[in-house]
Amino acid sequence: MAIKPDQRIIVAIPAILIAAIAVWLLYTTFAETEPDLSLNAAITNTPENFDDRDIAASPRQLASLPDAAELSRLRLSRQSFRRGGLGSQALMTFTIRNANAYDVKDLEILCAFRSKDGRYTTERRRVFDDTVGMKSRKAFPTTLMGFVNIKATKARCAVVTASRA
Repeated sequence: MAIKPDQRIIVAIPAILIAAIAVWLLYTTFAETEPDLSLNAAITNTPENFDDRDIAASPRQLASLPDAAELSRLRLSRQSFRRGGLGSQALMTFTIRNANAYDVKDLEILCAFRSKDGRYTTERRRVFDDTVGMKSRKAFPTTLMGFVNIKATKARCAVVTASRA
């Protein structure tokens, strides 16, 4: 018994659709796993919950950092991460230490959030209008950094820019 052309179409269309959906799913999975290198140039502090091998910035990227000499005396001494807003928002608690001989204001903080396997990363920036006095420290308790990937389990923050008060 021979197969008619109408029967071939009925079998071929679902097979083509299944193959197209499989290719689409594989493409979106690989697109999500590409590393985000823009954070590596901006992070200068290395907290204990990340490896040193996570930071791989080229000299060109490091040259684009604003006034690295002044930022070297400004650091985050404590960081902690927890979730809020049904688990989709990041709440960071951190302390900024200013070892400079002048007050610092308009602090810009960059935080990177990643999952345990390193696949999902999210970056959030926030500018704080507060002033940190010279040779002192200031705590920022339970600060909303924004929405992050629900699979993010680790966080790392760094001071990106600051200006004299």
